[in-house]
Amino acid sequence: MSLVAIGINHKTATVDLREKVAFSPDSIHDAMKSLASRTRSGEAVILSTCNRTELYCNDAVATEVIEWLADYHDLNLQDLLACTYQHEDQAAVKHLMRVAAGLDSLVLGEPQILGQVKQAFVKAKEAGTTALTIDRLFQNTFSVAKKVRTETEIGAAAVSVAFAAVSMAKHIFSSLKATKVLLIGAGETIELVAKHLKDNGVASIVVANRTLERAQAMCQAFDATAITLQQIPDFLPKADIVISSTASPLPILGKGMVEKALKTRRHQPMLLVDIAVPRDIEAEVGELDDAFLYTVDDLHSIIEQNMASRKEAAEQAELITEDQSLLFMEWLTSLESVDSIREYRTQSLVIKDELVERALNKLAQGGDSEQVIIELANRLTNRLIHSPTQALTVASRQGDLTTLGQLRAALGLDKH
Repeated sequence: MSLVAIGINHKTATVDLREKVAFSPDSIHDAMKSLASRTRSGEAVILSTCNRTELYCNDAVATEVIEWLADYHDLNLQDLLACTYQHEDQAAVKHLMRVAAGLDSLVLGEPQILGQVKQAFVKAKEAGTTALTIDRLFQNTFSVAKKVRTETEIGAAAVSVAFAAVSMAKHIFSSLKATKVLLIGAGETIELVAKHLKDNGVASIVVANRTLERAQAMCQAFDATAITLQQIPDFLPKADIVISSTASPLPILGKGMVEKALKTRRHQPMLLVDIAVPRDIEAEVGELDDAFLYTVDDLHSIIEQNMASRKEAAEQAELITEDQSLLFMEWLTSLESVDSIREYRTQSLVIKDELVERALNKLAQGGDSEQVIIELANRLTNRLIHSPTQALTVASRQGDLTTLGQLRAALGLDKH
């Protein structure tokens, strides 16, 4: 029985299989209870995201956990085994810490996974499938993830186009709080840009899209204003930042439109970031004074530099997870030693109680008190030294000097 981590992720399995082993929010409570019943400790946590499904169990057998996963989702065991990874004890601890710190993510160092791990733990607490060991493991893991964030630069640099675009804006405008933003397009990238901008507290966001309804749906989440592409000339002069990402085959912003907007702005600077391929903004816009135009290629260059920086930080983070997983295992081992001491003490007391009861019965039957006491002492001595004597004998016969030395030290024989 071990501390076990079983899982599949974006590196080991296709989207099709990942979908099949995923757990819905409605089912995960009962699933954790079912999984916990397969462990001796009753402790289990299920982490289920779009990129991974992982099972963490205490006092479990790895093969039984994988069999449970196959049975639960009605999957072929061999197909599942081909895509599954498994870790035990320290390796399981380190794996969880790496996952929570973003070291095992599709985007190295991404912070969202920590929130997902925390949510999985909360659900396990609600399901009643955690106890001392899993509680301590996950609390330590959250501390380690925070340590990685604060002591390394793993989350400092942008590694997505959307984040890089906003980072570019922050570099040019020392603060985004007074800036007004025009976003062109309403796809996934622009939605992510809007989220980053909202998190940075921009003054206002306007979203222009070919389909007004799509823009309106997106704007609800960000308290933004939706307009059509035809309305862009009216809103462009008010924009300090313009970020565009559409599927248009032709440019949406031409040099003339931007030049006119800059005149209206009395030549206050305007940052334009063109994420689209093909381009949404004519290249000639970059020739205008007070217009700072960047393309997706400029962003990719930043991302590559930042990814190299994250990889350096990841090396530091790996050392942190290694050290902290060892410390956790030391704590876990100390628990096992406490259990062993308690078990040994209980065993000795049972022997003592049994022999004392026998002695008292003999005294009650009129036995000679001196003889009863001597017999009690002899029997108690023989019973207590029986197991240590056997262990010493086996170690001596096998020539195991290390074990022999440890036994002598434990029995206090080296003191004489």
